Parts: sequence; C-alpha cells; structure tokens
Amino acid sequence: MTTAGPGRPRLTKPRRPGPTAQAEILDAAAELFTTKGFASTSTRQIAEVVGMRQASLYHHFATKDDILAALLRKTVSAPLELATRLTERTEPAAVRLSALILFDSGQLVSGRWNLGALYLLPELRTERFAHFRRERQLLRERYSTLARAVLTQLGSSETACAGLPFRIVETVINDRSDGEGGEPVDLGPEAPQLLADAGLRVLGWTDVESLRSPAGMLLDDVAAEA
Repeated sequence: MTTAGPGRPRLTKPRRPGPTAQAEILDAAAELFTTKGFASTSTRQIAEVVGMRQASLYHHFATKDDILAALLRKTVSAPLELATRLTERTEPAAVRLSALILFDSGQLVSGRWNLGALYLLPELRTERFAHFRRERQLLRERYSTLARAVLTQLGSSETACAGLPFRIVETVINDRSDGEGGEPVDLGPEAPQLLADAGLRVLGWTDVESLRSPAGMLLDDVAAEA
C-alpha cells in the first residue's frame, strides 16, 4: 500500500461509509470481492463504486492484491492480538477461550461484508499472502493452546478435539454465505455467545453459563488496557 499526499479530485461526492478514502475503497472492494468475485472485479470497478478516479485509487493502493491483503488483515489482526494478550492473563483457560471466541466470532458476525469468504480464494496460496496465512495459522495455534488447557482443566487427555473451537468460529463464514445475491446473512446479536458456548461444550465443558459474565468482564478489562 502506498500513500503520498491528498490524491486526485473525486468524480463525485463520497458514496461509501468510512472516515477516509482508504476506508471507502476497502468497503467497496469488500462488497465486490464477496458478491462478484475477486477475479471478476477490477480496480476500475472499485473506483467507480467509490466515486473516484482510478488513478486516485492507485494513490492509496498500488494493486488489487494490496486491497485484498488489507481486507484479510482486518479479519485476523485484532483476534490474534487479543489471543496473544490472553496468553499472558491468569484467568482460567475456559474463561479466556470463551472471551476469544466471543470477540472473534463477533467481528465475523457483525462485519458489513462476509470477509471470511475470501479465505478460500486460490490467490491466497501465493507468496504475496504468505504473511496472512502465517498469522491465521498462529491464531489457530492460540486457539488450540487454550483448548488444550481447558481439556487439562477438565482432566481429559483427549486432545484431538482441541482444534474444534477454531473451526466452530469459522462456521460463521459459511452461515453468512447462505444469503441470496451474495448478500451476507444477518446471524443476529446472540450468535457470538452461542458460538462461545458451543466452542466450550465441544471440549466437554457443560456449565457454559458460568463463563459468560467473567468472559465479558475479561474482554472489557483487556480492551481497557489497550
């Protein structure tokens, strides 16, 4: 991504939500990539949807791949940062895992566009997106570490299911993809909590209600520290 100065004048007034031109470009690209397809979308189309010249778009993002990389980063950077912070906390592992699922599924559920659907793009296999793949893998490992700690807390030696909470969170992506015309399905405000409960139940934790309040308090506490 490159930036240098204010860029060229727009063709029209801003049409997309966002406090900056970059945010508007990302919103437009997110819609087009998730509804029309990445390969079928051109930077000219993105610029037209935003209401700016194509040359002005290149002032903010040098290539279409740079736009995709920025969108992908939005889906993984915040939950990975939280997961890293949670490794330093002393709360029970079940509370920390519940908090992570709440946050991660919450951002996938509430996003204006279903950005997780971009994970399956064949373009992501290239070296250009190696950093994203590494970060996503690290996030998966953070999930598994917490899940194994929960299993230990339960006195279970069965670790094969440690990867399931991460997979449960990513069911949001498929569920939101079931809308017509590419429009993401609204899963409702209760979805993150239901997923957090499911992520603990799959490990054998039955009293999920006892985790809800401390997990929410933990998220508030971590957010206040940031």
